[in-house]
Amino acid sequence: MLNKKTVDDINVKGKKVLVRCDFNVPLKDGQITDENRLVAALPTIKKLINDGGKVILCSHLGKPKGEPKPELTLAPVAKRLSELLDKEVVFAADPEVVGPNAKAAVEAMNDGDVVLLENTRYRVEETKNGEAFSKDLASLCEVFVNDAFGTAHRAHCSNVGVSELVDTAVVGYLMQKEIDFLGNAVENPVRPFVAILGGAKVADKLNVINNLLEKCDTLIIGGGMAYTFLKAKGYEIGMSLVDDEKIDYCKEMMEKAEKLGKKLLLPIDTTIAKDFPTPIDAEIEVSVVPSNEIPADMQGLDIGTKTAALFADAVLTAKTVVWNGPMGVFENPTLAKGTLTVAKALADADATTIIGGGDSAAAVNQLGFGDKMSHISTGGGASLEFLEGKELPGVAAANNK
Repeated sequence: MLNKKTVDDINVKGKKVLVRCDFNVPLKDGQITDENRLVAALPTIKKLINDGGKVILCSHLGKPKGEPKPELTLAPVAKRLSELLDKEVVFAADPEVVGPNAKAAVEAMNDGDVVLLENTRYRVEETKNGEAFSKDLASLCEVFVNDAFGTAHRAHCSNVGVSELVDTAVVGYLMQKEIDFLGNAVENPVRPFVAILGGAKVADKLNVINNLLEKCDTLIIGGGMAYTFLKAKGYEIGMSLVDDEKIDYCKEMMEKAEKLGKKLLLPIDTTIAKDFPTPIDAEIEVSVVPSNEIPADMQGLDIGTKTAALFADAVLTAKTVVWNGPMGVFENPTLAKGTLTVAKALADADATTIIGGGDSAAAVNQLGFGDKMSHISTGGGASLEFLEGKELPGVAAANNK
């Protein structure tokens, strides 16, 4: 899965190239509020334009569930991309995605031109990988480039179905970077390799914990999921978040770590409060107690100061760090201290630092450390599945080198 052909391995001059991008951007009143994903797609698009390809872009946006929804049209993306590329991006506004507008626009293309198709999820077949839509997409192109890591863990028409119907299917620069960083971190890390898992639920990360324990030297567990581990150790956790069905699993993982000679670090102290803050950024009165002394009527909402220092020390000795999930309720300034300390340690570490999408990416960016990380993954679910050691259909579908 790690050795795929990329846009650098092919010649696209004069060829029609379909590129699956991730333009699933937040919109407010038809305006794009965060254009990170558009900017991230530019290097691959520019490379194909400069090489003289006829560049046909496609993406999903939101969840229209197989019907055209005007509020989820990609028209605003075409407009903004035209500005970013400094050249016209022709928008093919077909409710069926590959319709008369798309066919005419592609027919009229010269080398280096760019067309954007309508939201791929306007078609009901897209998320089911239905053959009819895959064939429609393949009929437009000779070469397929997948540059959408965020959907790589799903087998859809626009990333897997179409790749099976064209001779040349490769990955773009964004996909390649994800494969290089996430894939190599897990399969051939420079050691010591420290993995940090946080976030609310143990259930979301079961397979990740299991897989990373075999691969890493130290596994750090913080965030809401840590309380299930603490309860599994027999500690009183008060009103803290817990998944009682996973207590035995946590015991198994602690035993596994011991058997494999791996360090498993859990919080030694906890920042507690009476209630969860409402609204989430409201002022809140907190205190810090040892992890085995949480009062019955209080709940843990962040790691404590000693834990933050312990985790930071572990990070500073590492050569590879993978982090997925915040250490506490980072949206609240009072409860962001644990996440902040860990983020700062990653920024200061002499290591390859990889942030696995979703909340951890938001936290690192929000706290101002985004530019200090080696790699911030663009896919939440996809990066988790990569860390589980699963094969991702969207990556597997590309031609091998």
